[in-house]
Amino acid sequence: MTGRERIFATLAGQPVDRFAAMPITMMWAADLVGAKYRDYATRAEIQAAGQCAAARQFGIDHVSVISDPGCEAADLGASIYYPPDSPPAIVEEHARLAEPLTLRGLRVPDPLAAGSRMANRVAAVRLLKAQLGATHLIEGWVEGPCAESADLRGINTLMLDYYDAPEFVHELAGFCVDVALKFATAQIAAGADLIGVGDAAASLVSRELYDEFVLPYEQRLVAGIHAAGAKVRLHICGRTGHLVDAFATLGCDIVDLDSLVDLREARARVGPRQVLLGNVNTVSVVRNGTADDVRRALRQCARDAGPAWISGAACEVPRLSPPENVRCFAEVNPGAA
Repeated sequence: MTGRERIFATLAGQPVDRFAAMPITMMWAADLVGAKYRDYATRAEIQAAGQCAAARQFGIDHVSVISDPGCEAADLGASIYYPPDSPPAIVEEHARLAEPLTLRGLRVPDPLAAGSRMANRVAAVRLLKAQLGATHLIEGWVEGPCAESADLRGINTLMLDYYDAPEFVHELAGFCVDVALKFATAQIAAGADLIGVGDAAASLVSRELYDEFVLPYEQRLVAGIHAAGAKVRLHICGRTGHLVDAFATLGCDIVDLDSLVDLREARARVGPRQVLLGNVNTVSVVRNGTADDVRRALRQCARDAGPAWISGAACEVPRLSPPENVRCFAEVNPGAA
């Protein structure tokens, strides 16, 4: 089976020759091709080279354009710091929406505007589709409503807004979904088979706040991506055990889980059909462990999650992870789990 066939078979509940492998590789992929991370995040041809190298050399079944949370925010006028060899970072003390009324003047950016960061990501999708689209799943990426709200408002301020300015939070989340859908649609048109939705900030809110301020907007985003013709992968790292059963109501094709979440308990709460991904500890096992440690952890994940599972780490494969450890993600056989 090709990687593309393997992932789609998993999503359809069909047999596979081995478990599909979809670990997130970002800085690790940049290092693999000797690129500085600022260039990897901002130059489509370098990102495509890193992703293709990782997929070809290590049996990874997909390629992805995930790079950093500042892509949409940059095109909305946020202040972004670009260190030479680390991920771009949003400068929270100069938040784009430090004044809530500024939101009324924002417009959804054109994701194909020349020189924009969104256009660069769309270009990376197009390159990956041309190079590996016949054999690998092509994954686009957008920020989820909670994460993008935090990127524009500042994470600490947003947490207070849930209590102090709830109407503004709803308005902001709706705007962020509008941005994400337009961006996702452009990536799908360029060849993305699946859109990853990164909404890490949602792990910080209570179940009550999630149900009111996040869930309805994630539902709208997932439905919109499906309507545009792509699958959806939800990635919310952190402690999300209190949210897992809500994730199962979103209709996502894949739900990532961090190592902070008990995979067996999560499976019991989401039911047998929801495809789960993860959740090997990124530091103690993937980066600092041996290949045998990684294999052992992956086999345990496969047992805990059952057949509706995709091999991967809890979050990004860290820099300096041994190549032999990364190779293990594509070596998990259903019969041996």
